[in-house]
Amino acid sequence: MFDHIMSDPAILSGTPIVRGTRISVALILEWVATGATRDDILRKHPHLTADDMEQALGYAGVGKR
Repeated sequence: MFDHIMSDPAILSGTPIVRGTRISVALILEWVATGATRDDILRKHPHLTADDMEQALGYAGVGKR
């Protein structure tokens, strides 16, 4: 279900991150909470995909349902 999200004790102490990055789900939530849109985040971090964003927000329980 969340194949773009992973947790590894060796990376950020096991904090859930977007696979292939060191960007945590919590960091994405902070960006959104401070007013960044999904498009803003994707423009600023081109290595993230729209699917990465959707899964991170879904994992946190704030994505589309």
